[in-house]
Amino acid sequence: MSARDLISGEAELDPDEDDESFDEETGEVKRKSNGVNGVNGHMDDSSEEEDDDEDEEAAREVQEGFIVEDEDEPEERERRRRERKKRRREQEDEQLDDEDFDLIGEVVPGLERPTQSEIVAENLIGGKPKLKRLKRGHREDREVRKSQAVDDIFDSEEEDDTGRPYSNQRAPNRTEPRSLVDEFADFIEEDYSDKEGGQEDDDDSDVKRGPRVSYGGVQDATGLDETALEDMKEAFGTGYEYDWALDLQDMEEEKERWRNDPDGPEGLIKGIELKDVFEPSQLAERLLTDEDNEIRATDEPERFQIARKPYKDLILTEEQFKEESVWISNLILPKKSFRAGYREPLQKAVAKVLEFMVIDEYEVPFIFQHRKDYLIHAEKVPVTPDPSNPTGPEFMITAQKLLNQSDLWEICDLDLRFRALIEKRNALEKTYDNLQSLSDFKDGVFEEMLPSAVTMEELQDVQDYLHFQHASRLIDLAAVNASSTVGSQRRPGASKMLFERIRNSKVYQLVRAFGISADAFAQNALNKEGRRQFTEDPTERPDDLADSESIIDPPNYSTGSQCLRAAKAMFAEEIVMSPKMRKVIRQTYYLDGVIECFRTEKGLRKVDDLHPYYEFKYLRNQQLADMARQPDLFLRMLRAEEEGLVEVKIRMQNYESFKRKLYSEIESDNVSEIADAWNRERREALDMALLKLDKMMAKGVKENMKTECENRVAGICRDEFIKRLDQAPYKPKGMILGTTPRVLALSNGSGAFGREAICWAWVEEDGRVLENGKFTDLVVGDPERGTDDGADVKAFTDLVDRRKPDVIGVSGFSTDTRKLYRQLEDIVERKDLRGGPYEDEDGNERSDKLEVVIVNDEVARLYQTSQRATMEHPGFAPLTKYCVALAKYLQNPMKEYASLGRDIVSITFDPSQRYLPQDKLMKQLETAMVDMVNLVGVDINEAANDLYTANLLPYICGLGPRKASQLLKVINLNGGLVGTRAELVGDADQQRLGAVGPRVWNNCASFLYIEFEPTEQDADYLDNTRVHPEDYELGRKMAADALELDEEDIEAETQENGLGAIVRKLIKDDQQEKVNDLILEEYAEQLEKNFNQRKRATLETIRAELQQPYEELRNNFTLLSTEEIFTMFTGETRDTLYEGMVVPVSTKRVGDDFIDVRMDCGIEGTVPATEISNRPEVSAKQLFSMHQTVQAKILYLNRKTLVANFSLREEMVRDPYRKENFRMPGEWDDEQERKDKDSMLEKNDISGRTQRVIKHPLFKPFNTAQAQEYLGSQGPGDLVIRPSSKGPDHLAVTWKVSDNIYQHIDVLELDKASQFSSGGTLKVGGKHNYSDLDELIVNHVKAMAKKVDEMMGHEKYQKGSRTETEHWLSTYTQANPKRSAYAFCIDPKHPGYFFLCFKAGQHAKLQNWSVKVVPQAFELQKHMYPDMRALCNGFKLLFTNMQNGRRH
Repeated sequence: MSARDLISGEAELDPDEDDESFDEETGEVKRKSNGVNGVNGHMDDSSEEEDDDEDEEAAREVQEGFIVEDEDEPEERERRRRERKKRRREQEDEQLDDEDFDLIGEVVPGLERPTQSEIVAENLIGGKPKLKRLKRGHREDREVRKSQAVDDIFDSEEEDDTGRPYSNQRAPNRTEPRSLVDEFADFIEEDYSDKEGGQEDDDDSDVKRGPRVSYGGVQDATGLDETALEDMKEAFGTGYEYDWALDLQDMEEEKERWRNDPDGPEGLIKGIELKDVFEPSQLAERLLTDEDNEIRATDEPERFQIARKPYKDLILTEEQFKEESVWISNLILPKKSFRAGYREPLQKAVAKVLEFMVIDEYEVPFIFQHRKDYLIHAEKVPVTPDPSNPTGPEFMITAQKLLNQSDLWEICDLDLRFRALIEKRNALEKTYDNLQSLSDFKDGVFEEMLPSAVTMEELQDVQDYLHFQHASRLIDLAAVNASSTVGSQRRPGASKMLFERIRNSKVYQLVRAFGISADAFAQNALNKEGRRQFTEDPTERPDDLADSESIIDPPNYSTGSQCLRAAKAMFAEEIVMSPKMRKVIRQTYYLDGVIECFRTEKGLRKVDDLHPYYEFKYLRNQQLADMARQPDLFLRMLRAEEEGLVEVKIRMQNYESFKRKLYSEIESDNVSEIADAWNRERREALDMALLKLDKMMAKGVKENMKTECENRVAGICRDEFIKRLDQAPYKPKGMILGTTPRVLALSNGSGAFGREAICWAWVEEDGRVLENGKFTDLVVGDPERGTDDGADVKAFTDLVDRRKPDVIGVSGFSTDTRKLYRQLEDIVERKDLRGGPYEDEDGNERSDKLEVVIVNDEVARLYQTSQRATMEHPGFAPLTKYCVALAKYLQNPMKEYASLGRDIVSITFDPSQRYLPQDKLMKQLETAMVDMVNLVGVDINEAANDLYTANLLPYICGLGPRKASQLLKVINLNGGLVGTRAELVGDADQQRLGAVGPRVWNNCASFLYIEFEPTEQDADYLDNTRVHPEDYELGRKMAADALELDEEDIEAETQENGLGAIVRKLIKDDQQEKVNDLILEEYAEQLEKNFNQRKRATLETIRAELQQPYEELRNNFTLLSTEEIFTMFTGETRDTLYEGMVVPVSTKRVGDDFIDVRMDCGIEGTVPATEISNRPEVSAKQLFSMHQTVQAKILYLNRKTLVANFSLREEMVRDPYRKENFRMPGEWDDEQERKDKDSMLEKNDISGRTQRVIKHPLFKPFNTAQAQEYLGSQGPGDLVIRPSSKGPDHLAVTWKVSDNIYQHIDVLELDKASQFSSGGTLKVGGKHNYSDLDELIVNHVKAMAKKVDEMMGHEKYQKGSRTETEHWLSTYTQANPKRSAYAFCIDPKHPGYFFLCFKAGQHAKLQNWSVKVVPQAFELQKHMYPDMRALCNGFKLLFTNMQNGRRH
C-alpha cells in the first residue's frame, strides 16, 4: 500500500445509501446514480479485501469448484445470501476520521463522534484498518412529503410556547423519521426546535449503526453447556468460516448483474468521492482537495511544494545556478558588516545552501542544524611570535558566521524571485528567437541588455523595448502562429501602432536627422568614462527639412509642422523605451531621490497637531536611505495617502542640474544657427521623454520602497515573535529548565477588584484542568487595625495547601488586576504559602515561597471565546477558560502560540504591522514558529495521542498541515505507537505503513524524537537526540572511543545487542562525560579529508546530545516588564500617554481640597488642592461634582503602580506638552504650516462656533469620521456622545451596529438651563423622550443593540451581503423547486436596517422588505414585533394576506 492509498479521497456509500446529499450552505441537493437498495457498488474497496493469502486461495477454490456447496433451492440460497450480507454489514466496524466527522457534522449536527481511545481500540482489535464510510438511512425509510403550495406555506409549524417542541411533533400517520431534505420544505422549516436537554434529533438515528449481532443464541438452541459448546465449535466450526468466500462470489455476481442492467448504478461502481458530496470550499478548508492530496503523496517538503508551485516546470541550467548564487550574494552582502575579503566565501556558502535547498530539498531548519559547517568561514590567521614561548602555535583559527537562520529564509525567498526572473527572461528569449526565425534581423540593444538585466524592472524595460521596437514583427508572428499572444507577447496598444506608422513612413527620416540614436544618447549618459558618441547636425534647419518632399507623407503628415511634431514625439518615445536610459534615470532616483509629503484639503482639516499623522504633514526632502531606516514612518505616510489626507511624492534632487547634464550629452558641439535650431528640438524631445520617465520611475521607486519597508516591518515582527517563542516553561524552584510547572491561575477580568468575582483554574503539569471556581473577597485582614480576613482567603489558602502549585499566574483586562496581584502577594507573604518541596544541592528537602507572576494574556484573550475553548471546556465560563489559557502559557508558551493557527496575526508584535498584508505577516510569523519548534523538537508519540502537542507538527521541518495530518493518520493505522525513527518510512517486515517518504523523512527525522526506554531491546538512544540518523555511526564511534573499546569489543557488543548497543552501554555505565575527553578536531579533519564532509559543528552537537538528549535550549521564562504590564492593563504606550498630556478624566470623589479622578484607560489619580483652580479660597465641591468629565493635564505618571497626579488649572490645561519634531533645516515646511494655521484661525473666527463639553464619560469632542475611527476597534453596541453640527441644542450619538456600520442618532435637547448645559429632556426621532443621557443609552441605544444581536444570532440570518443572500435563495429554490425560503441580512447603507429576502418558489421573483430595528422591537411594514419569532410569523401572515389579496 502506498502513501497515496491512505488519503481519504473516496467515500463509499453504505449499502442502504440514499441517492441525495444536501448542502446546507448553498441549498443544493446533489443527485447520484439511482441504485438498488442494499447493495454496495464499490467492489474494489479495501474493507472487502481478505487478511492473508490463505483466504484468497480459499476464495479461488470455492469459485473453481474445489469446495462443493450444498445444492439448495434457489429461494433458500437467495435467503441465506441476504442473511450473510446483513450479518456482514452489521458486524462491519465502520469508522470515520476527524475530518469526515467535521464535514458531516455541518450537515448532520447531531452526529456523535467516537473518542480517540475508541478508535485506537477498535483498530487494534479489528486487526486491519476499515474503510471510512459515509452512511445514511434507507431511502424507503425516508418520508417524502409533498411540497406545500404558496397558500399553505404559512401553516402553523411555529406554535405557541405552550405547544409541543417542534422536534417532537409528528403527524398521527407518520412512523418514519423525517429526512434531511424535509428540513427546508418551506419558509417555516421548524424555526424553533428544542435543541436543549441532549435529546437526539430523529435524523441522527438514520446515521447511527445498529448494534453488533451476538451469537449467543446458538448455545440456547443446542442445549449444551459452555464447555461442550466450545468443543463443538472447535471440531465443527461455527458455520460461518467460509462466509467471506461466499460473500465474494455473491458480490461478483451482483456486480455482473448491475453491469448487465442498463439502469444499474454505474456511479456507485466507480465510487463516490468526497468532492461529489461536499462543496469545494468545505474541502479546501479541510485541506481535502485533490491538490491537497497530491501534496500529501508527493515526497517533497510541503512548504517547498506550495512555494515552488508556479515554477515547478522550470529547471535551471548549471550556468543559471552559478548566476543565482552570485545574484543572491550581491543582495545579501550589503546587509552584512563583514570586513573586506568575505565576498567569495559568502558566494560559496550561498551556492552550497542553494544546492541543499534545490537539489537535496532540505528545508531551512535541517540546513541550519545539520549543515552548519557550511555556513561558517574558518581561516588560519598568523600569530605574532612570542619570544617567551618559542613552541607556541604559528596560526590560530578564526571563524566567521556567514549566514544565520533569517538569512537562510531570505535565500529561500530570493530563490523564488530568481526563478521568476529566469522564467521571464526565458520567455523573452523565446519570443526573440521566434522573431528571428520569422525574419532575419539582429537587435544589438536587446542582445546586450537582456543578459545584464538583474531585476524585474530591468527585464520589464527590455520587454517594453522589444514590443515597441518590433511591434509589426510581433503582429506577423502572432498571425503565423494563429494566436494573438506568443510566449510573452501581447497585442500592441494604439499608441505603439501610432509610432509604428511613423517608423514605416517618410517622417522617420526626420527622426534620424536628430543626429544621434536614443541608444547612443543613453550610452553617453550611462558611461561617464566610456567612449562618447557625438551628435551630427543635418545641413538644413529642422523646419526646412520637415517641409521638404522627402519628409512630408500625406495624408497623415501633410505639413512640415505635423511632421516635426511627429518626429519629436517618436524620438522622445525611443528615449523613453530605451532600457539604458531607464537604467540611468532609475539609478539617479535611488541615489538622489527624496520623499516629500503634501497635505490635502481633507488633511488640512482632519490632521491637527494632536493627530498621529501630524509628524509628517509638512515633511520634505527625506532621503530614500533615511526613510528605509524608518519603515514604519513611510508605511504610515502611505496609509495616510490611502485615506486621502496627504500626497506622498518622490522627486529627484537637483533635477535641473541633472537635466543640463543630459542636454550636454544629446546636443551637438557645432556652433551655427542650424546647430542651435536642432539643439532646441533635441532639448524639447528630451524634455518630453523626461516628463514620462519621471512619472514612471517615481511610481516604481515608490512601490519598491513600500515593498522594502513592508519586508523590514515583517522582519521586526518575526524577531519579536521569536523572542516570545524563545521561552522555556516557567521553571519551578529546584527543577531543571524545561520542567512543566503546576499552575494556579486567577483573573478578575475587567471587573472591579473586591466587588466582582475572581475566577480561578488549577492546571496539572499534564495540562488537565482538575479544579476551577470563583472567589470574591480575597482581602487580607490587618490584626493591628482589627480587620478580619476576607471571606475567601481561607478557601484560597486551603486550595494552595492542598494542590501545592509551583506558581500563581495572574492577569486581566483592567488596572484592577494590579490590585489583585498585590493582594495575592500579600496573602502569600502573610500566610507563608509555599510551593512543592524539592531537594537542594546538598540533598536536603526544602520549599520556597510561592511566586505570583503577571502573565502575558495575548493568547488567553483569543482563547476564551474560541471554538477550541468551547470544545475543550464546554461548561466553563469565558473567564475560567481565560485562566486555563494563562496557566498553559506558563506551562509552554510555544504550544499556546501554535494552537492559534492563523489567528496568530491578531496578536500585535509591532504597532506598524497593521500596515502589512496579512499573508506577508503570516509568512514571517510561520518561519519564526518553524525555527523554534525545530529547535525544541516534538515527541512524536506524545503528538500522536495529544492534539495539543500535535499542533506543533505542521511546523516540523519537511512537514506542513497536510503531511502532519497524514503522519498522524498512518501512525494510528500502525497501532498508535512509534518505536524507532526508521519506522516512519515504513517497515514491510513488521507490516508498518510508511508515514512519510525518504526525502521528507530526511528533513524531519532528527526533529521528531522518541523517548528512550532502556527495557526495550529495539530502542535506540540516539532516537531521543538531535542527532540525525545519517550521523548515528558517528555517534556510535564517539561512544566507542569514549569507552575505549577496540574493534573486537565493538563487534561482539553489536552482534549481541544490536547497532545501538555501544551507546546503550555508555548510558547504562553512566560514562557520558567521557565524550568530553575526545578531540573532535581530529575527527572533523579525517571526515573532511576522507569523505569530503564538513562535520565539526555536527560533532559538537553529538557530544552534547550524548550527555543530555534534547536539552532545553530556550531561554528562561521571561517575566513581563513594567512597560509591557502597563500596556497590557491600560492599552497605552509611551507614545500614546505621557506626562504633560491633556486627557479627559472622570471625577470619582470630590473633597474640599482634593479630587480623585479616573481615566478611561483605568489609571487613577489625585488632583491636589494647589492644582484644582487658581482660586484657593473656593472649595473644590463648589467647582466640580462627582462623575463629571473634565480635561486634566498629567503632571506625574507612575507606570508601575498605575497612578498619576493631575492638574485642572486652566493655564495648565491650555498648554499641553507637544512632542517636538526634531528635523534638520529644510526637512519641514514651516512656511506652509504657518499659512495653514492662519487659514484655520480665520475659518474659526468666521464660523464662531464654540466647542461643547458635556459632563459624561462617553462624551468625546469628535466629528463623524473621528467617532467612527474611535469605534472601529470597539465591539458592536459601543457608542460615543459627541457635539452635533445642527447647533447647540442638539447632540449626536454614534453607535457601532456591526463591523464598519455605524448609526448616527440626532438627539434634540429641550429644557436647557443654559447654552452649554445638556437638556432636561432628550428627544430622539420625535417620539422617544428620555430624562438624561444614561437613560437614553440604556433604553434606546443598548435596547437596539440587543435587538441587532438577536437578529444576527437567529438561524435565518445570513452573514453575507444582500446579493449573496439572494444567490443562496436562488440556489436553494433551484434545488428544491416546489419550496420557498427566506433569510435576513444586514443593510450596510442604512445602519439599523436589515433586509428580509424571500423567494416563494423556483420561478417566483426575488423580493426583499426592510426590517427596522427600534428600541425593544422590530418594525416591518409599519407593524411592530417584540422578538424574532413574532417577526417571522408576522412576515408569513403579511405575505399570505398579500397573496390572497392578489387572487381576489
